[in-house]
Amino acid sequence: MSDKKESEKNIRKLTRVGKTSLCVTIPVEMVKELKLKERQKVVLNLKGGKITIEDWPAGAGRKK
Repeated sequence: MSDKKESEKNIRKLTRVGKTSLCVTIPVEMVKELKLKERQKVVLNLKGGKITIEDWPAGAGRKK
């Protein structure tokens, strides 16, 4: 793995996935710190021109 400057460490490019979606990778340090797992559901929020990522609430979306 190449050594990046600290200021460039969290800069990412958007990548096209399919016809209408884009994706961005999350740095492994953040994945470990937040204990994220592959295929984990997350919620994206748009506020003030920024996107935040939060864990999917436990039990949300389940049929009762």
